[in-house]
Amino acid sequence: MKKTYSYRKEKKQNPFVGLTSFQHFNNGELYSDLVVLPENNLTETEHVECYPIPDYVSQKGRAQGYYPDCSVAYFRVLWKEFEPEEEKYNYSLIEDLLKKARESSQSLMLRIMPHSTRESDDVPQWLKYRIPCPSRPAGKRVKDSPRDKMFLFYFGRAIRALGEAFDGDETLSMLDVSLPGAWGEGCDIAYFEKDELLDFAAIYTDVFKNTLLIGQIGAPWLVKALGKSGSVGWRADCIGPDHTYKMMLPLTEELCEVWKSGHVSFESYWWLGEWERKGWDVDALLKRMLDWHVSTFNAKSLPIPNRWREKIDDFVSKMGYHFVIKEASVQDSVSAGSSLKLSLTVENRGVAPIYRKLPLYIKIKGESEALIKTEVDITRWLPGEHEEGIELQIPVDMAAGSYSILAGIGAGALPRVYFATDARQDENFAELFKISVTE
Repeated sequence: MKKTYSYRKEKKQNPFVGLTSFQHFNNGELYSDLVVLPENNLTETEHVECYPIPDYVSQKGRAQGYYPDCSVAYFRVLWKEFEPEEEKYNYSLIEDLLKKARESSQSLMLRIMPHSTRESDDVPQWLKYRIPCPSRPAGKRVKDSPRDKMFLFYFGRAIRALGEAFDGDETLSMLDVSLPGAWGEGCDIAYFEKDELLDFAAIYTDVFKNTLLIGQIGAPWLVKALGKSGSVGWRADCIGPDHTYKMMLPLTEELCEVWKSGHVSFESYWWLGEWERKGWDVDALLKRMLDWHVSTFNAKSLPIPNRWREKIDDFVSKMGYHFVIKEASVQDSVSAGSSLKLSLTVENRGVAPIYRKLPLYIKIKGESEALIKTEVDITRWLPGEHEEGIELQIPVDMAAGSYSILAGIGAGALPRVYFATDARQDENFAELFKISVTE
């Protein structure tokens, strides 16, 4: 028996891809739209870059534009919030974020930042008694970190504590590899020796064995070096007009093959409301990210112009992975206790693979039910078509009768992936056939 299926957009947003909420969860508030003024020295978003969000920040964005539901909640937390006293870690802050992410049906993407540019968002106070730390006068764009070599030791110690506590948490899906500089973006890393930076960054690959890592595009050599120890993707904290494209192009060319095994993430230069005001070509910018195999995009939880909703929805339908079961075949009947041979043709219509090794299950459902975990590695499903041959053992005690054969990715407490297929859906499982089981 053979069946063919057609593309139909997934019923729900799939895990680990799409726009991310930023310092917010699904269905929460949005930051109010901000207008960039040349005279404000580009400090317009400094007060919205760190979590927790200050009480004085305006959050009326839901009345000003649109923001889609997101499968990923992206949070940036200051080092001083995680380690307010030396070696006394605020684990409850991270636990609370993970809990709220689960309640919002999202995974958590996290960065621990050494500091921002603001005096109030500096390195931990206790660090200032250990090593020389530059001051951050109000209104100034002070981006560099302390240059003392012990800075990397102390910051790395905090990252190790984070990994030892939270690596393996099913909700913590991705972690940014922070660098020196404001927000951990790598400003002035030339003050540090490459070997020192490698030793620091290796803490991430050492303690985060089960969490996807993403390195900064400002240090492509570091991303490539870390990738030798496992899958490490890259992110660019700035996608915008032509001058940023020209600045980023050589870096993306150096990392042009990383997307096949490591997650690619972008963040908007300013935000989409400002893109509209400045007349930037949104279609060209969205296409550029797809050409660079983007899986997640941080639009900063600022309102997106309503007239761009269709464009953004189309962008989300192409970014990351989108799995379509195009064809499947199986024998019409099988006896209990024998093997069932199933073949699948799966197309990835997206621009990237999935990077989490979630299991592909086959469910046999009828008079009784069996859930069988296959050995298929779905991370091999790069854009294009893939053939999978699967042999299943039918339980010896399965009662005779008519059964449905269904395929699904993820089950139980694991994230669930929805097939973009016009087969009937049973939760995240696509019903492929009905067969007979005989005694």
